[in-house]
Amino acid sequence: MEISGIISAIVIGIVIGVLGRLVVPGRQRIGVLWTILIGIVAAFIGTAMASGFDVADTDGVDWVEWLFQIALAALGVAAVSKVKPRR
Repeated sequence: MEISGIISAIVIGIVIGVLGRLVVPGRQRIGVLWTILIGIVAAFIGTAMASGFDVADTDGVDWVEWLFQIALAALGVAAVSKVKPRR
């Protein structure tokens, strides 16, 4: 993987993580780094799921792939927020 691929994964992870965090109602008790990490993992898994359903490569914007990624990020944010202890 080249440096441009790593930078792209981080940027996409930030966007997906923030969108996933916005979907979850209420206040989340996780930091920015957790949001980014969850977003990066959700982006990779969402892309794999979209490829499995054969909807990853379409003409134009891959809306289904984005929905998979955002939904997984929302689930990840909610799960980590529940597990993380209160201060």
